Amino acid sequence: MSIVLVGLNHKTAPVEVRERLAFSDEACAASLRALVDGEVVREGLIVSTCNRVEILAASARQKGDDAVGRLSDFLSGERSVPVELFSGHLYTHADEAAVRHVFRVASSLDSMVVGEPQVLGQVRHAYTLAVEAGTAGRVLHKLVHHALRVAKRVRTETGIAASAVSISFTAVELGRKIFGSLKGATVLLVGAGEMAELAAQHLSGAGAARVLVTNRTYEMAQKLAVKFGGEAVEFGALEETLAQADIVICSTGAREYIITPEMAERARAKRRNRPAFFIDISVPRNVDPAVAKLSNLFVFDVDDLEAVVHSNIREREREAERAELIVESEVTQFQQALRALDIGPTVGALKEKLRRIAHEEFERQRNRLGHLTPEQEQAIEQMLMSAVNKISHPVIHRMRRSYDAGEETEVQAWRDIFGLEENSSE
Repeated sequence: MSIVLVGLNHKTAPVEVRERLAFSDEACAASLRALVDGEVVREGLIVSTCNRVEILAASARQKGDDAVGRLSDFLSGERSVPVELFSGHLYTHADEAAVRHVFRVASSLDSMVVGEPQVLGQVRHAYTLAVEAGTAGRVLHKLVHHALRVAKRVRTETGIAASAVSISFTAVELGRKIFGSLKGATVLLVGAGEMAELAAQHLSGAGAARVLVTNRTYEMAQKLAVKFGGEAVEFGALEETLAQADIVICSTGAREYIITPEMAERARAKRRNRPAFFIDISVPRNVDPAVAKLSNLFVFDVDDLEAVVHSNIREREREAERAELIVESEVTQFQQALRALDIGPTVGALKEKLRRIAHEEFERQRNRLGHLTPEQEQAIEQMLMSAVNKISHPVIHRMRRSYDAGEETEVQAWRDIFGLEENSSE
């Protein structure tokens, strides 16, 4: 079998092209069944996200070139977009290159943010849709499961996802590093917009003991607090609430400082001079920089966080080099497994044919052997199967060597000699 992939992503195509070619979950099932014709395309899978649209297919080895054209035409027809509009943005991969691409995508080496975890779930979801549509067969089953194992190995053996590379996540990670752990810490979110929501999402997974949310619009604070199991606080009670917070994360659209040195000083007195950390991810800033001049009060703004982000990105890039080596070794392993999968039906057909010949000969000579006890019949059966295995072993060994060397004509010759063409086409 040949593995073929046609697609485009955030590196090759602008969003206005990607959005016109995107598939909804509902469209995927019908589209996949239309794609798999049993002739050129035997199996199919579609990965469609905000950053990529890719069609992965398995075809008969001699039909690999035809499959590339079919996938491009299919993409155009299914999405009602002229090929000319996106052909310049497409990339195509076949066989080993296609396997490598799938492994890199699943391992988040081809993502907009290297190491981000969402893409693995997207690949798994695409596979589930293909299974439900009945278009994932033995080749794609093996490929996707191997890709999931590769992704797990990359995450286990490298630090590709260990460092935060988003401002919100970095803010939470900074708080975690400062305290060693967020368990037992009280965190105050000032603001309930997108950045605050992302911070709350990370906080919920970091084990903060208590999350307080305040916002000028109290209903928004309530909504965010309920979503992440926190407590909403009236904005008018901001200064009073500061005294309870070990970490304050600010993210509002205010044009002026909403936390002043005077407020922070009074809150510190109520805290009996215990340290507090202000992480200001707002632009313009919400926390007056003068707060940092007070003892035991520490302020980090968005520039401080971006410096950490850039450092973490460089660290991920170094880890990505290690991940690429893992991918390469796994590609080699998969190619060997795929070759065994391809030659397997022929090997099975040969063994089955020789066993059938042996049994037919036994039945033909049965009457001449006279009465046989069950033990004698079992002994004859074992002798016949042993003879079949010894006869077939060197032939199968030569078949495998020929297949591994890419000598398809010699493999076909063995099929012709034993009349296996029909049996091995499954």
